[in-house]
Amino acid sequence: MTRMSNIVRLDPIDREILFHLARDGRLSNVELAGRVGLTPPPCLRRVKRLEDAGVIAGYRAQISPAALGRPMEVVISVEIAVNDLQTVEDFESRVAALEEVVEFRRMFGRPDYYIRVAVADPIAYEEFLSRQILPLPAVSRVDSHLTMKHIKE
Repeated sequence: MTRMSNIVRLDPIDREILFHLARDGRLSNVELAGRVGLTPPPCLRRVKRLEDAGVIAGYRAQISPAALGRPMEVVISVEIAVNDLQTVEDFESRVAALEEVVEFRRMFGRPDYYIRVAVADPIAYEEFLSRQILPLPAVSRVDSHLTMKHIKE
C-alpha cells in the first residue's frame, strides 16, 4: 500500500480486509486474519496501516432510530437565500446540533443541503420542521421526502 497525493493504493488483501470490516467492524483480529488468509500479526499491521492512512476512518455502533422511538425518517432538501459566510456557518452549526438530525450534507448546486432526520411520527416531524428548521434566517425553501423503504445503507 503506497500513498500518492492522498490516493492510497490497495492490494487485494487490503480490499478483502476492508470488505470484512465494513460488514462487521467488531471482528477480532484473529477472525479477520482467518477470513483474509493471513496470520494475526501481519493482518493487524495491515489494519493499522489502513487506519493510519485514513482509509479506515473509524469504528462506530449503528443505532436503530426505531429502537429509540424515532421510526419515521424524512429527507429534507433545503435551499438557502444568503451567501454571507457567517449566516451559512450559523445555519450549519444550528442544524448539525439538532438531536433529530442523523445526516447533514452541503451539496453542489440545488438543493443547497440534504438533511436526514429521524422522528417519532408525522406530528413530531411537523413540530421539528416548524420550530427548528423553518425559523432559521437562511432558509428560503424546504421540501420533505418521506422514506418508504431502506434498500441499502
